[in-house]
Amino acid sequence: MKTLALFLPFAILPHDGVHSFVFPVTPNGLNSLKNSAPLSVATSNSREIEATNSAIDIDYSSMTTLPRLANNEDANEILSQTEQSLRSMQESVLFAAAADDEANEVEGAEDVENDENPIDFERESVYANSYVDLGQVDTVGFDYDYTLVTYTKELLKVIYDMALKRLVEEKDYPDEMLTSGLKFDPFFSIRGLAVDRENGWICHLAYTHKVAVAWEGRHRVSRPRLMDEYSGKRALSPSERKRRLKPLNDLFSMAECCLMADTVQFFLDRDIPFCPRSAVNDVLGSITGTHISGEFHKLVAREPEKYFEEKPYLKEVLDRLKESGKRLIFVSNSPFWYCDAGMNYVVGPGWRDKWDVVITSAGKPSFYTEDNRPFREVDISTGKVKFKQVVKLDKGRVYTSGCLKELTKCINWRRPLSFSQDENDSPYDDIYSPLTSPTIMYVGDSLFADLVDAKREFGWTTAAVTPEIGWEIELQRKTEFVIAERAIEILLNSLRLYQRSLGTGLRSKDELEVMDKMERIVSSWRDEQTRLLGNPFGSVFRARYTPSLFAHSLRRYCDLYMSNVGSLRHYSPQHRFYPESPKLLSHEIRGSNPECCDVDLTSKA
Repeated sequence: MKTLALFLPFAILPHDGVHSFVFPVTPNGLNSLKNSAPLSVATSNSREIEATNSAIDIDYSSMTTLPRLANNEDANEILSQTEQSLRSMQESVLFAAAADDEANEVEGAEDVENDENPIDFERESVYANSYVDLGQVDTVGFDYDYTLVTYTKELLKVIYDMALKRLVEEKDYPDEMLTSGLKFDPFFSIRGLAVDRENGWICHLAYTHKVAVAWEGRHRVSRPRLMDEYSGKRALSPSERKRRLKPLNDLFSMAECCLMADTVQFFLDRDIPFCPRSAVNDVLGSITGTHISGEFHKLVAREPEKYFEEKPYLKEVLDRLKESGKRLIFVSNSPFWYCDAGMNYVVGPGWRDKWDVVITSAGKPSFYTEDNRPFREVDISTGKVKFKQVVKLDKGRVYTSGCLKELTKCINWRRPLSFSQDENDSPYDDIYSPLTSPTIMYVGDSLFADLVDAKREFGWTTAAVTPEIGWEIELQRKTEFVIAERAIEILLNSLRLYQRSLGTGLRSKDELEVMDKMERIVSSWRDEQTRLLGNPFGSVFRARYTPSLFAHSLRRYCDLYMSNVGSLRHYSPQHRFYPESPKLLSHEIRGSNPECCDVDLTSKA
């Protein structure tokens, strides 16, 4: 008996049991997925992801039918058995999904009967990139926007509409843009993109800075155009990247990205000549003007229940950190009156009592990088800034501007008793500097405004709030996504076996053509994964088949990351986080994966 091993990616993933359709198990396997109904998932941050588009008709049979060689029995046997493995895999996943659905129905009924609300620990976990001992953290700082408070999808609609109006009224863009139905599209953009100022393209970058996917307006840029634009390598030199690419890294930038694409598409549809660099600058300026004007801040503060999401676990997290002896620092770029409105809504009156220092309008990242920005005190009754010099930061008061150097001067902290080794230690000696230490942890959502300089310049422990974890985990549990993921693994390993069967000599034209066709099938499955994720760019953490630049930065600059601050409630203030195996090289990853599928190549009698 002759067998081949086709490696499968992982053990069968858990399923949540929520399906809007039923998969019939049929001999032709994947064809049964073809006419699936649209699938929607309501996520924890109220972003509804439409995972499929019913208008798209996918031919799954072409994605499981492999080419053949004219005269190579061994190679054809590999290809034939790969087809069978694909169909067997699909059937096993479908059966497992059906069994999970049945089990979840029983468990769900028991939970309702017992009034239990089961916790999804995978979505609620805090993930570690490096070893972190919370017991050694004596000070925890928090950002405000999209960290302590998160927003409903209504906010990005408001920012988009205000910026569009500003574009027309202040930049003299066509009035027709206000009446042509341009609206914020929550299913278009993701975080971690970049806009190319030279051509107006929205780009998704791999960790190598290669442009994996680009969109011009609402149309995907073809591979030949990408190769031509970026010198045949789909990448720019460091100096070119700095000059041409504007990162879109925070959650607010999703409105920015959508308006950029819609503006370009508006001009293209009407054959209006335009300068991409000017259009990009105008859109960026309109978004910036919307933020600076404070217009949407006032609207949100007037209707907090419409724009802020509830945070049922935030108070618990803050109380536990405080009770454990840790100091809390509030550092936000938003003005005090706006922070006050949001914190009153999610925590309640008296929220400032929990914080040792409250800093608003901090101006991050300049707050980290500049060293000559003095603090000023904010009058909490009027919101106006006082003129007196600030030489000490007192609990219960609110401050604005400033920088880390000034913060170090204006506090007189020693280590809390629970952290002190010697009560006579000076907080300003060479051994312990109060704000240049891994014992400070800062939690924020924006990698480059909140976390990079805190980690790089001051050695702080950093924790990123990354809500995409939650909804991507939700979607990747779906049966269709599991099948696509495993199909890609089977096909790639089949390609490796196929090449091994051909030996080390030069390949014939037919042999290369088979490989080309199989690679196109792999690409089709990757397109299917992107479609299931519900946006044109796919995963925030993957740029096609490689880690995205966002994921690379997350790993490089963030010790911890989580879907929301409430996830910290599952951990002791003295919890020690251990990272997963930091394997990056192919030989390490493949050598540690013992799971494989034996493919029977026994010749038929």
